[in-house]
Amino acid sequence: MKNILRILLAAALTFGIPSCMRNYSHDYDFPKYDQGYNGERDPVSGDTFYETVENPFIKVAQQPESSFSVDADGASYAYMRRCVKYGRIPAADAIRTEEFLNYFTFDYPAPKGDETLALNAEIGDCPWAEGHKLLRIGLKGKELSEAEMPEANFILLIDTSGSMSGTDRIDLLKSGLCNMVDALRPTDRVSIITYSGKVSKVLESTLVKDSETIKKAIKGLIASGSTAGGEAMKMAYEEAVAHYIKGGNNRIIMCTDGDFNVGVSSTDALVEMVENYLDKGIYLSIMGFGTGNYQDARMESLSNHGNGTYTYIDCEDEMMKVFVNERSHFFSVANDVKCQVRFTENVDSYRLIGYENRVMSSEEFQDDKKDAGEIGAGQTVTALYEIIPSQTYTMHATAAIINVRYKKALGEDSFLLTENTGIPVEGVKPSSEFGFAAGLAAFALTLRNSSYKGTASLSMATDLIKPAVKPAGDTDPMGLRSQLLELIDKASGVIGQQQPQ
Repeated sequence: MKNILRILLAAALTFGIPSCMRNYSHDYDFPKYDQGYNGERDPVSGDTFYETVENPFIKVAQQPESSFSVDADGASYAYMRRCVKYGRIPAADAIRTEEFLNYFTFDYPAPKGDETLALNAEIGDCPWAEGHKLLRIGLKGKELSEAEMPEANFILLIDTSGSMSGTDRIDLLKSGLCNMVDALRPTDRVSIITYSGKVSKVLESTLVKDSETIKKAIKGLIASGSTAGGEAMKMAYEEAVAHYIKGGNNRIIMCTDGDFNVGVSSTDALVEMVENYLDKGIYLSIMGFGTGNYQDARMESLSNHGNGTYTYIDCEDEMMKVFVNERSHFFSVANDVKCQVRFTENVDSYRLIGYENRVMSSEEFQDDKKDAGEIGAGQTVTALYEIIPSQTYTMHATAAIINVRYKKALGEDSFLLTENTGIPVEGVKPSSEFGFAAGLAAFALTLRNSSYKGTASLSMATDLIKPAVKPAGDTDPMGLRSQLLELIDKASGVIGQQQPQ
């Protein structure tokens, strides 16, 4: 069966038919639930999200500095893709613009010398607001070859409760994990802990050279029962500590729909547990599955507080992207990454697009003890500010001074990167990556029906993105940018169907 899935996946990639955009063979219904939750429940899907209040415009004269923690997650984009595939636009709170941007890899300059992070920036016209500008900030983590990657100590923390049953959940997960095992090195280690009505250590820490034993344990997973996630998370951290590899990639990979209903289950209690292990050099990656009672709010909060990343898995292609093609992102090369932008008198006001739950104070930016986001090997992170120039701004004069703090290892002192950026003269075109970022933002603003969207539309998003779509290569080996154009077209059809006749 596994070989058949691989053949089908290869065919999908070869002929440009993304499995993430193909409907499953059965009709899908979004069930509704009325039980307790941590977050705001979408009445259509039954899934829960934290309320997102978009960042407002801020006058430079009142507050010249803007600080935030980076966010390398991409869950919101993949969740939106699944919704669109099934003919609906997700709730506005499910649309996090920064996760649309950071789902994709951008063609940014690599770090130089001993640095493990590189910073670049540019300013161009804002497509949806005449007279406004966009500041694009780009970060790229140092790429590592297979030989440079440290040994891995992976603890697979797998939800096997009844809510994970189905071809789009436990079956999809098992296939993807087996593919990941095939991509690991013989000296890497894998443990498996499962939780449903009880917590079980299905597999002791095992070297990947014994891959058949690991895959046998994965293939034997069955979903049933209630969900004791809190107890399982504690066991996973204890397992990570027990087999800790100094200088290695010690990471818990949690696969769940986030519905913990036995034992420690409140988001605050789980966050407190995760934070207790922050100084032990153990990272947390969360992979979300399914819909109907999907706890996005909980999983985003846990990943934000646990040196982690958060991904939503909606199809076989996404499993290959996360567990095989971008497996290097599991190893963090830049820790506690924070960004601070100081705007000059050439800017009247500014608005950070997205990153609403990552905003920091100036004091937190300076504090090396303050936790922030991580960036993996070869991973890129993008942020956008919409800015209104002052009436007296001068071309080429500095508009923004960008400072980025990061650590090469958890617990160490931070390094500082700085970039000064000015507003270019008329007629100077920004890079194609600027247009791609602007197009993704226009897409997200339109789907959210944002009060800041101006003239943004799906057709504008398409026009901005097209020039940045290139043949599949190092930056985009799976052709995700061309698939994005197909997704925007499908979203346009969904919105058209929902408009009153």
